[in-house]
This record gives sequence, structure tokens and C-alpha cells, in this order.
Amino acid sequence: MTNDKIQVIGIDVGGTAIKLGRFTADGTCLLSLTVASPQPTTPEAVLAVIVDAIAEIDPDNQTVAIGVGTPGPADARGRIAKIAINLPGWIDVPLADWLETKTGKPTAIANDANCALLGEAWLGAGRYFQNLILLTLGTGVGGAIILDGKLFVGHQGAAGELGLISLNPDGPICNSGNQGSLEQYACATAIRRRTLKEPAKLGVLAQQGDAAALTFWQEYGKNLGIGLTSLIYVLTPQAIVIGGGISGSFEFFFPAVKAEIEKRVQPLSRGGLQILPAELGNLAGIVGAAKLALQHYSGF
Repeated sequence: MTNDKIQVIGIDVGGTAIKLGRFTADGTCLLSLTVASPQPTTPEAVLAVIVDAIAEIDPDNQTVAIGVGTPGPADARGRIAKIAINLPGWIDVPLADWLETKTGKPTAIANDANCALLGEAWLGAGRYFQNLILLTLGTGVGGAIILDGKLFVGHQGAAGELGLISLNPDGPICNSGNQGSLEQYACATAIRRRTLKEPAKLGVLAQQGDAAALTFWQEYGKNLGIGLTSLIYVLTPQAIVIGGGISGSFEFFFPAVKAEIEKRVQPLSRGGLQILPAELGNLAGIVGAAKLALQHYSGF
């Protein structure tokens, strides 16, 4: 089959919704579908919903491979969903094997942040860079790393948990077991804890010129910049892509992020560094999962 004829399915599994897209090899989305996640969101129930949704999005069986993003780390081979702490029963789930048995299509899985970065690197803000990282700012703080054009997952598949790096040794306890992680200062829960407001509301207030909201975003950007400082020294990326719902207020916290990095990181380590808002929004997960499927099927 020639590249222009190849079609794959990208899937993004979440606690409330499961998104699917059917893509060509050049990234064109031919059809997309969103279905409600089963409740409770057990692995077996999710599998059943995915199989039904695949039949709906690909009724003529034109696709050749499947990629899946899950809300937690996968093993390094892209076969097993190791854990998803917010979904019941998701421990060492052989999701790729299950889907291959049900569909007959080669399948690969990765965590949702890795898929989001694959998407941004393929068709979004990261497409001009070979070394970049992604931070997703939302309910938690996810992360992913691409080095020399390839997704870096570490020897057990769990690398890239960038939101779990230590920021303040005396800070709030994190679900990971860490204390004072970056996530505890940059996620939506942390924002609500500090301000008693939703991040989106603070964005609206800042847009209206509210002084308290603008001050909050400046302090938020400072903390985020301090966290990014450690990542820059270790990885020296060409670009940092900021995604997730909180990135909607990028314009308000970016100046403080930039100032903190310029103050703390020596020029050699940050030379040419670009910090960019993600471009694909809620589509990043299925776009990246489709790219994962393409790589798994044909190596491109």
C-alpha cells in the first residue's frame, strides 16, 4: 500500500470522553468522533466502547493501524498501560494486545502527554524542532520529551513526568508521593486552592485588566519559569510547547516565565530557546496517536 493510501486511527482515552480520528499519512483527519467514557471507566468497559467506536469511524475497514493515548505511562514497547491513577483497575493492562485481538490491526499505545507532543511535533507548534519538550497544564501537569526527533520514554517507558519534578521541598504533598512538585504550583487544583477561582475565570479577569488576576498570573509564571529552569539545564531543548486548558492564559504568564528563565539559565543553555503555546488544542491527542500508529505500522 502506497503512503498516500494509508489510513490509521488515533484514539485519546480520558475519564469523561474517548476521542477518535481517522487520518491519512499526511495528517489529514477524514473523520472524528467523541464518545462518552463508560462509568466506571474500567479497562474492559473502555475496550468495548473503543471497539464499537472503531466500527463506527471505520465502517469499511480501510485503516491499517491504531494508536492510543492513555492517561498514564505505558511500557517502553508501547504495549501495556502500566497505570492510570484516576481510572479504576488500570494496572498493567495489555491494551495493545486486546485491541489487536479484537480488530486485527497493529496497535501501539503511549501516555496522553507523549501523544500530545507527537501531535504538536508533527503538525503543530513543534514541527520545526528536533529537540523539544511539552508541558500540559490542566487537572495535573503532564510532560513529554522529544530528543533528536524521537520520543524519549526512558528504559521503563515512564520518562517525561515533567510536572513531578521538585520545586519546593516544603510544599504541598503530591499524589506521586513527592512534596512540592511543580504540579502542585501549576495545575488547576493548585490554582483553585490558592485563589478559590477557576483558571478560566482568572483568564477572563486578566483580559478585563483585573489587577489581582494579573498579579496572580505573574506569580504563576514565575513558579513555572523556575520549574522550567531545571528542565532546560538538563535537556537544553530548542523549544518548549505549553498546552492544556491553562495555556489559554499564556499571554498573561509568559512574560514572567521568560524573565525567570533569562535570570536563572546561563545563555549557553538557553540560546535560541523558544517557548510557544500549543497549536492543536484538544486535537493534539488523537493527532499524536495517529502518528504513533503510523510509526508502528511503517516506521515513518
